[in-house]
Amino acid sequence: MYAIVEIAGQQFKVAKDQKVYVHRLQDEEGSKVTFDNVLLLEDGKDITIGAPAIDGAAVEAKVVKHLKGDKVIVFHKKRRKGYKKKNGHRQYLTEIKIESIVASGATKVAKKEVAKKEAPKKEAPKKEAKPAAAAPKKVAAPTEDLSKNTVAELKEMAKAKGIEGISSMKKSDLIEALSK
Repeated sequence: MYAIVEIAGQQFKVAKDQKVYVHRLQDEEGSKVTFDNVLLLEDGKDITIGAPAIDGAAVEAKVVKHLKGDKVIVFHKKRRKGYKKKNGHRQYLTEIKIESIVASGATKVAKKEVAKKEAPKKEAPKKEAKPAAAAPKKVAAPTEDLSKNTVAELKEMAKAKGIEGISSMKKSDLIEALSK
């Protein structure tokens, strides 16, 4: 049985009793950690893929120790310019041991139900806002200063009036035709 789980912003393929080095976690050494963002779960013959995560699935692990990774040398050079810069970096890591992969549990289901209840409230104002935003674009009286409008807006206004040959007209020609 294995799972693909997101830990500290990265995805890992993990199995039971496997040791994994991840970016530094805030938990104490020896403490147990649960990761509930399981993206894929395989248990022999069945493969479950989440959309984006599997509800109720979790990976339980134990923090073994905190350590630093190998040194990485970063060297920048621009030839014939006398520019050289050398830096080093050691990433802070945490070693974890996967203790179990849980396929069922109801911790994330409650969070999604709350999100579903809030979603209809947010959709209602969007429907009302669209007609209000579209109305000012349609209302454009020829008595206004037409030079403030874009060429695309002027062409739409010319189409509405039924003026022909607007595709070859410049902005000044469009303003002149609309002001008649």
